[in-house]
Order: sequence, then structure tokens, then C-alpha cells
Amino acid sequence: MKLISNFKKSLATLALLASTTFGQAEALKIAYSDWPGWVAWEIAIEKGWFEKAGVDVEFLWFDYVASMDAYAAGKVDAVCMTNGDALVTGATGKPSVGIIINDYSNGNDMIVAKPGITSVKELKGKKVGVEEGFVCHLLLLKALEDNGLEPDDVEIVNTPTDKTAEVLKSGAVDAIGAWQPNSGNALKAVNGSTAVYTSKNAPGIIYDLLSVDAESLATRKDEWAKVVKVWYQVVDYLHDEDNMDEALKILAARVDVKPEEYEPFFKGTYILSLDEALAKWEKSEGLESVYGSTKFVDSFNVKFEVYEKPLEIENYLDPSLTKALKK
Repeated sequence: MKLISNFKKSLATLALLASTTFGQAEALKIAYSDWPGWVAWEIAIEKGWFEKAGVDVEFLWFDYVASMDAYAAGKVDAVCMTNGDALVTGATGKPSVGIIINDYSNGNDMIVAKPGITSVKELKGKKVGVEEGFVCHLLLLKALEDNGLEPDDVEIVNTPTDKTAEVLKSGAVDAIGAWQPNSGNALKAVNGSTAVYTSKNAPGIIYDLLSVDAESLATRKDEWAKVVKVWYQVVDYLHDEDNMDEALKILAARVDVKPEEYEPFFKGTYILSLDEALAKWEKSEGLESVYGSTKFVDSFNVKFEVYEKPLEIENYLDPSLTKALKK
């Protein structure tokens, strides 16, 4: 009997080893990049909150466009991207499902004009350097619309976002559209330049999401639920002013700048509390809803032939894991 008992224990040990060594699921791989609402994940990474939550997550650092390319190529399970870029990635490569609204841009995305131009209306007949089909192209069109101008009233010069500062400095264009840190670099590079319009003028035009592969979400939903829970732990931490000095040190270290240099970037990003995010998940037509905003971007993408047909935007958004936290 003792022999049989020991044999059973040996089998149990082998089974445990097999499950923990050979059968262990791979870490959830998330691509993130240099945007304050996504750099904020660094707080959870530094503090070991994923381990404490019992979920294995690997964050991989990329340039923004490269992060979407990595997702489209199947190298990661999820990517941090805007609601509009999620549509582009889905229509032209690989669809995803947004499960977290991290933030909305609150001034970091800018239309920056050269000295002598102090308003959007003065851009009429001028050249504007912007990366066509990306969020700052959309911001430019919104700026023109809000100021009684048509898209044809300016000449678009297709410019990679990371080159916008040097193009403005060269004098090849009269204004540029870019997000931080590129927009801030443009203001620094050209003395007397002015941000004539920013995302703060159109809150909700750009939402920043964690977008997940649909199959991964379906098969590993419990793990993604833990990721969502950790995110709101980060949010609670950031909303406590007593943590701000430490937070800025962590965020700034990730992008290799000084905390005082990073602070304006952080303030140009409105990180949503759980209750605020739940409000943004409510369906409505306006920019105050992620659904309304995404529908607006979808129309922009079709109009400017980023892709051919309107998308089923509800397939790209899933508030269930966020809503489950409130319950």
C-alpha cells in the first residue's frame, strides 16, 4: 500500500511539473510606445502589480507605427493605439478589440504654425506637414472645420510624424500636425512658433486604447480581466497627488528625459478614472463617447480613402471587462 501511495505521489508531482513547465501559457505580449497614457503601464511593471494580480504579462517597447506593425504581424497579443488607428490596422491588416480606454488627448496633439501665424484661419492657402491618414490629419481637418475652412483650403504635405519638427524648421511648410513629443519639439525648434489648435479644443477626438487580438481575448479572458484591473490600480495611483513626484520619475525614466520635462506631456493627457471611462463607454453620437468618436474617425477614413467601406465599429470595442469592475 505504501508503494502504491508513493507511486501516486510521484504521478501527482509529474503532473504538476508538466502543468507548470510544459503546459504553462505564454505571457500576454503587449506592445506599447511613447505616449503618457501608455507609458503609465510602466508604474505597474516597476511595482510588480501584474505578478501580484497573478497574470504573466510582457510589455514590448516600440516606436508607435512599429508597434501596430508588430501587432498586425502577430508578434504581440495586444497593442496600445488610438481608436482611429485601431480601425486602420483592422481594415488593412488585423482587427482588434479595445478593452480599455486609457485616456483622451488633452492638448498633446497640436497644429503648430510658424512665426507670424497665430490662428487656424491664417492657414488658408498655406502648406501643412502632417502624416496623412493618422490622428493629426484628422485633428487638422477638425481644426479647419471649426474655423470655417475646407480641407482644400490648405495644401497637405505628407510628412512622417517624427520628421515634422525638422520640416517646420526647414521652412518647407507653414505649419505641422503632430503629437508629443514631436509637437513639443516643433515648438522648441522654431522660435516664435505657435500651437494654433490642439486636441484640448476637441476633447474626445482622439481616445487611446488597449486593443487586443479577438482570439486571445476569447481564450484568455480571465487574464485580460486581470490586466484591466491592474490598469485601474495604476489610475488610482496617478490620481493621488502624493504619488506624482514618484510617478513622473518612473514615466520620465522610460523615455529618458527629466521628470520636469515630462510633466507637460503628462498634463496634456487626460487619464480617465473608472467612472469617467464608464461614461465614455456609453453609446452616443458625439465625441464624449468612444463609440461616437470612433464613428467620426471611421467616416474620415472612408472619405479620405484610408480604406473603402465603413466598418462595424462595435466589433472593435468591448466595455465588458471595465464594466465588470464596477459590479
